[in-house]
Amino acid sequence: MAEKIPKTKIEWEIVKLVREIRNGKKVSQAKLAKLLGVTSGYIGQIEIENSPSMYTYDQLNKLAMGLECSLKDFMPEKPVDINFV
Repeated sequence: MAEKIPKTKIEWEIVKLVREIRNGKKVSQAKLAKLLGVTSGYIGQIEIENSPSMYTYDQLNKLAMGLECSLKDFMPEKPVDINFV
């Protein structure tokens, strides 16, 4: 059985930004799931840091349209430091 690799730091930053926008617009995980055609449980998995589940680029595009924001809003302003030192 293949080992499931958790999200990278940049993926986690993207998830946090999506969640921040979603919460700011008072959109539930269930409503987000309906927009993407997935289950609310899947959205919940995405919003867990050590879960390997992640949005696809197409899903991020749908989220930007549904949340009435830019895809850029899901990207951190500065590069994410991936060094472990």
